[in-house]
Amino acid sequence: MVASAIFITDLTGKPLISRNYRGDIPLTSAIEKFASYLVEVEDDDKKPVFHVDGNGEVVVETEDVGSTGPGGETFVYVQHNNLYLCGVTCKNSNVALIVTFLYKLAGVFKDYFGTLEEESIRDNFVVIYELLDETMDHGLPQ
Repeated sequence: MVASAIFITDLTGKPLISRNYRGDIPLTSAIEKFASYLVEVEDDDKKPVFHVDGNGEVVVETEDVGSTGPGGETFVYVQHNNLYLCGVTCKNSNVALIVTFLYKLAGVFKDYFGTLEEESIRDNFVVIYELLDETMDHGLPQ
């Protein structure tokens, strides 16, 4: 199991494009949780991997993950220019694989569009959906 969903947002957390591969997380809720993390957590305290427990609380310390009970989602994100590429999983997934996939995905988009910016995503969203479907199958990178 790897990623349940992938989405791309601007720096404020506003979604530009998303793809829910597994259907095991509510995507709108996940994007809202990510946006609130970007707004609420100070820049120095942000980590590229964070967990939101079943109650919707951001778990700051890694040893506290799972202490409030089962459930929740793990968010993995990378920043590229003025965008965030984020992967979400609710399983015990390989985070290094998701990070690598997100960096490779940014590279593929850059190769296709010349530059990866908000405008290039809006202009090429059909191609991006095709690339998302080709590079990941049911949450597993291909």
